[in-house]
Amino acid sequence: MSTKSATEVSRMKTSEVSTTNMKIRRFATQLQYSTLALVLMNVCPSRVMAQEGHSHTPTSQQHEMTPEQQRKAGALLKSVRESTERFKDVHVAEAEGYALQFGCVSGPDSGAMGLHYVNMDLVNRGGEPDAKYPQIVIYEPMPNGKLRLIGADFLLLAEAWDKKQQGPPELMGQLFHYWETPNRFGLPAFYTLHVWAWKDNPNGAFVNWHPDVSCESFAGKKP
Repeated sequence: MSTKSATEVSRMKTSEVSTTNMKIRRFATQLQYSTLALVLMNVCPSRVMAQEGHSHTPTSQQHEMTPEQQRKAGALLKSVRESTERFKDVHVAEAEGYALQFGCVSGPDSGAMGLHYVNMDLVNRGGEPDAKYPQIVIYEPMPNGKLRLIGADFLLLAEAWDKKQQGPPELMGQLFHYWETPNRFGLPAFYTLHVWAWKDNPNGAFVNWHPDVSCESFAGKKP
C-alpha cells in the first residue's frame, strides 16, 4: 500500500470516529432532554392539581365532625333553642335582666355579631357554663324596626375561670374562644362561645361571626 493510500485510510478512519462521537453526543443530549421532559411531566401535574385543590378549598371549610360530635352539637343547639325561645320577644329578655350592650357589633370585614343583650348577674355569677342560662342573647335589627332573635352567647371572665380551671371552658363538646384585653367591648379578658341557634351560619353554628347578619337597620337607640 502506498503512503498516499495509507494517509487517506487514516483520514477516513478519523472522520468515521468523529462522526460516531458526534452521534453519541447527540444521543446523550436527546436522552437528557427526554429525561427532563419525563420529570416535568411527573412533577408539574402534581403542582397543578395541588394549586387547583387549594384554590377550590373555601377558607371557612369546617372539619367533618364525628357522629358523636354531631350528636353533641345537635343537642347543644336544641338546648339553646329551648332555653331562649321565650326571648323571641325582646321585652321578655329585658324583664329577666338582659340589657343591650356594645351597640350593634359588625364584623371587621363582613358580617356581624348583632345586638348583644347581656345579663350581668349571670356574667358575674361565673361558674360552669350551662346551656340553659346563656349570659347573652343575640338579636339582629330588622328593616321594620323589630328585633329578630338569632342566637345566644356564653361569656365567662377569664381571670375568674383561670383561677379554678386549666384550659378554656367547654360546653357540650364545644370549646370557648379566648378574647384578650384590651378589646373593642371594653371588657377584661374573657372566654366566649356563640351559638347561632336561630339563624343558620354557613361557616358553622359556633363561630364568632355570622356572614349573613347585618347592622344596617340599627338606629343606634334601644328599641
